Amino acid sequence: MRGSLGKLVAGSLSLAGRWQKQQLRRLNVHEYQGAELMSKYGINVPKGVAVSSVEEVKEAVRSGFPNEKEIVVKSQILAGGRGLGTFKSGLQGGVHIVKTEEVYLCQKLSLVNEMYFAITLDRQTAGPLIIACRKGGTSIEDLAEKFPDMIIKINPIAETSDNQLVAADAKLNFDDNAAFRQKEIFALRDPSQEDPREVDAAKADLNYIGLDGEIGCMVNGAGLAMATMDIIKLHGGTPANFLDVGGNASESQVVEAFKILTSDDKVKAILVNIFGGIMKCDIIASGIVNAAKQVALKVPVVVRLEGTNVDQGKRILKESGMTLITAEDLDDAAEKAVKASAH
Repeated sequence: MRGSLGKLVAGSLSLAGRWQKQQLRRLNVHEYQGAELMSKYGINVPKGVAVSSVEEVKEAVRSGFPNEKEIVVKSQILAGGRGLGTFKSGLQGGVHIVKTEEVYLCQKLSLVNEMYFAITLDRQTAGPLIIACRKGGTSIEDLAEKFPDMIIKINPIAETSDNQLVAADAKLNFDDNAAFRQKEIFALRDPSQEDPREVDAAKADLNYIGLDGEIGCMVNGAGLAMATMDIIKLHGGTPANFLDVGGNASESQVVEAFKILTSDDKVKAILVNIFGGIMKCDIIASGIVNAAKQVALKVPVVVRLEGTNVDQGKRILKESGMTLITAEDLDDAAEKAVKASAH
């Protein structure tokens, strides 16, 4: 096991020199997939199999656990902290009434000790960071506050009654920026467990994060996008998303961005805030017009354009015949978007 962990650390070190500070998004994989990956690289994991039907359960029990009196059944959902969960019925821990495509049948372990071990990438040092603790299980984060001397994420690494170390659980995630070179890993992605808006945005190469507000935002540049969200909040509104179309977005990407925004039933108004540098205002304007032809715009759209080709962009919008709310600056745009969302 030590050798396998060494290989993982060495692999991380080889990437450290190319580590860049940018938006960090992760691919999460199911426990059974994580266990298969760890087993592939020599880490001891419990015997287990993922099943998706009653017939598969019967076959798995017959062939995989012929001498087992008890096996563990784990729902495969991409959520952590399940052991601490509570429900209105009073049920403590676990997963309670949830639809899942498959469950993971696992060997029941006889544990005498649980430990915590994680290898993660630290942005400050631009390299791998190991977190380890003699205590594993739930509430591992609280140990840093209560027992700082004990902190030196397979969670838990467990010691069995026959003195074996085993990775008793598997929660792995991978930086989305590595997708182009980790095709085998990213083939494990389960879109059904992700926000469908974010799935569609990723396909269109858009930086999108769904939120729970009422004002859809389409902005170019991460900094401007965050400033736009802040000013919406300042005026009493709530942003429905973070959406950065970037500096080189095509007209088709703008159309796709509008489709994503309008697919959210909670959105009551859309704010388009573009400062044209590399991203030209006329491209955004054409995208808005074409999106309106393909998508039924049932909510008010507030548009603020400044920068490269701003006059052409405003002319395209004016000649389109669309009913738009124009704004001269960001503060004005946010105020109008909040007001429009209230009607």
